[in-house]
Amino acid sequence: MYKDTFRHKGKRQQLVNTVIKKGITDRRVLQAIGKIPRHLFMDSSFEDHAYQDKAFPIAADQTISQPYTVAFQSELLEITEGENVLEIGTGSGYQTAVLCELGARVFSIERQRELYKKTKAFLNKIGYRPKYLSFGDGYKGLPAYAPFDKIIVTAGAPYVPKDLLGQLKVGGRLVIPVGEDVQIMTLFVRKSPTEFDKTEFGEFRFVPLLEDKN
Repeated sequence: MYKDTFRHKGKRQQLVNTVIKKGITDRRVLQAIGKIPRHLFMDSSFEDHAYQDKAFPIAADQTISQPYTVAFQSELLEITEGENVLEIGTGSGYQTAVLCELGARVFSIERQRELYKKTKAFLNKIGYRPKYLSFGDGYKGLPAYAPFDKIIVTAGAPYVPKDLLGQLKVGGRLVIPVGEDVQIMTLFVRKSPTEFDKTEFGEFRFVPLLEDKN
């Protein structure tokens, strides 16, 4: 049912070369981008756009993130095999698949019910098995499964949710785009129960991280 041809694989390799040119160096992240059939995460009528380095609309007023952005956030997380990673905003499931390829045990939250149901079924069909997919409010995180080694937020947050900082292990990393119209990619590293190191990276544009669920 799902076609992944030599042509698709060739286009993926071109995409890998594009993100390398933009500065991504993590070999495992590049392998994941080169392996995951991104065209399957989009409406088939947009298949020709799947391997261009740009964001694209999917269901429920959401977008599938630009591959460079996915690679950038994934590289900042510095995931090692077997780590518990919380993803806020499952969306199309593309970033989720990248986290799975990196060997993470992925816990992911989506607040749009239709998207949650669709993506959950789809990931299973193409062989990605996150540890736990949840329908709910990403601002609250998943306290029942905390603490996490890494947390990634895939939508623009006007502020940094305290619950997410609180659910990070000491030594853990939170990658979150912060801002209203334009977001600053921000990395928090938890140094102790009360101390966080904060580093800011460049500007990105994300759809807003909405509170509550629908």
